[in-house]
Parts: sequence; structure tokens; C-alpha cells
Amino acid sequence: MNRDPILFRVDGTTATGWERLARCLTFAAALQRRRRPTYLLSQLEPPSLAFAVKRTGSEWLDADAAAGSAEDLAETIQEVRRLSPAAVIVDAAEVSDEYLADLSATGVLVVSIDHLASSRFPSRLVINPLLAPGREAYEFEPGTQLLLGKRYALVRSEIRRVRPVRAQEPPAPFRALVALGDDDPNCQVAELAQLLLNVPKLERVDIVVRPQHPGLEQLQQLVESKPERLGLATEPAEVTSRIARCHFAITGGGGWSLELACVGVPQLVIVQFESHWPTAQRLEEEGAATCLGWHANVSANTIRQAVHNLLTDPLERQAMARCGRKLIDGRGPDRLVTALEIMLHPSRLIGLQEAA
Repeated sequence: MNRDPILFRVDGTTATGWERLARCLTFAAALQRRRRPTYLLSQLEPPSLAFAVKRTGSEWLDADAAAGSAEDLAETIQEVRRLSPAAVIVDAAEVSDEYLADLSATGVLVVSIDHLASSRFPSRLVINPLLAPGREAYEFEPGTQLLLGKRYALVRSEIRRVRPVRAQEPPAPFRALVALGDDDPNCQVAELAQLLLNVPKLERVDIVVRPQHPGLEQLQQLVESKPERLGLATEPAEVTSRIARCHFAITGGGGWSLELACVGVPQLVIVQFESHWPTAQRLEEEGAATCLGWHANVSANTIRQAVHNLLTDPLERQAMARCGRKLIDGRGPDRLVTALEIMLHPSRLIGLQEAA
């Protein structure tokens, strides 16, 4: 790789969750395919996540302070001067508009990944990889470019490769997937898996979590107690094989919901984060999923009835799969890289300098 690098500022800890880190790694992998070196300035927890970052081809820089603090701003600016990156991509809910403005003052192109629309953005490029909110919810400076919605969903390449396999529904017996996303804030994965085991038509239930899931040991013990009906997947190869064989999934309305929609997996969505409500509702409106509601309000009977209805209606499953594949084509990372390259093109930068 012989081009100017891209610096990401994102944390992946118990406090911040790991969803933002995961989508930055997906974006970084797409940039590396265009010969852009990538660096992640991050606080990581557990520390073993550093090996996961390096396995993707990115370099990890240990951040001394949490994203958004004054100490973090000084450290990020220091790294910008040291690495001379072509752009800095910031994905952190804690950063303020003043933070982004000070970062932009260094002369580097600043990109914000955000699905909350809770502040004004002085960044040159703003990305929302979820289905909502839309343009009207964002406040931004003149000249800022917005990339929002289904065309920019961050689908991992290994997940998209399952898309041709899922062109037709897998054969019986029925298998379910429990995939609430990179974070399981309410620790519902085990509870949902045990609930699904009581559904007569289901032969097997597979649980998909990240390796850093805080309850991984308990999940492993649960699977060992019923190995003939329960499975656990944490690594990409294991995850893709489970996705290829499942007949439906229970998801949380985040990035994993969009990835499963891309490959055509019917979904029942139980919302885990308030910020995922708009995406869950949009998936239901598009016919790609059924939103069962907020996690604290969904009863066991509601879940059982929804699963029964889905398993006994093959046309509904087929329609959900078709609508999901039509909604998310999986080309989001490539589109984002192309947009960033356009923003970085010398002719565009010269034109902006002349206009100023």
C-alpha cells in the first residue's frame, strides 16, 4: 500500500459498546482493497481486540483518553501531524462539534460516522450506515456532503458472499439464528435461545455473538448442555455457515439486521437500543422483517406466536427474503470508499481552495 493512510478515531469498550468499532473495521477493510493503509486510534476492551484489529490489516494505536475529551483531541491532532493521513474518520457519540471543528482546523479531511443526528457537524462528510434518521434530522455546515441510508449500509464482505447461497431457502428441518448484534446490552441472547428451544417446529437454534461477549462462558456452558439442538458461533467462518443454513433470525435492528437483510434472512426484530428504532421500523415497512417491539415489553408468548406464524407461512418467509435482498445490496462499503476518494481527489481540493 503506497497511498496516504486513513486514520479512524473510534473506541470499542464495555462502556461504549462494540458496534461502532465493528463498522469502522468493515469500512477499513474496504479502504485497504483500494490500497489505503488504515490506522485505528482506539481504546479497546478487552485488550485481545487488538489482535482482531490487526488480523483485518489495520494498525492499532492505543488511545490514552476516551473519545471526545480534551486530552483525546490533543492526542488525535498529534497523530494527524505524525501520520499525515488523507482523512480522519470519527465514529464516537461523545465528540462535540467543537472537537470536530478543531480537528478540521488542522487541514485534514474530517469524516463523521453517526446515526444519532444529535449535534451540528462541521465535518466535510457525514455518513449514516443505518436506514434512519434521514437528511432532515441532521444539522451541518455549508459544503458538507451527506451519505445516508440503505445504499451505504456497511455489510462485511464475508457476509455478502453468502448472498448467492441464500438465493433459495435452505431445506428443512427448520433452524433459527439469534443475532442481536455486536452488543447485547440486555443479555437476552441466552434467554431467547432457550425460549426458541421450546418451539416444536424448530430443530436447531444457533447463537451468534462477538468473541468479547461478556457472557460468552455462560453461553458455552449452555450449548454444551444441549449440543444436539444449540450451536454457538463467534468467528466469521462459523457465522457465515450458520447464516447460510438458518430459516429466520431474531435480531436487534442494528447493523447485523441490515447484513442479514442483504443475504435474504427473514427477521423478527426485538429492539435493544433506542437509536435502532427507526431502522427496525423501516425494515418492517419495507417488508424485510417483523418488528416485535422494545425488548422490555415483548413477552414470551408474543415471540412464540411470531415464530409459529413465520414457520407455518412459507410465502411470508419468501417475501421477507426478497424484500431484504432488494433493500440492501451489500455494496455500501465500496460506495463509501468511492465517495471518500472523490472528496480527496486533487482537482476537487484545488477547486475548494480557489473558492475560499
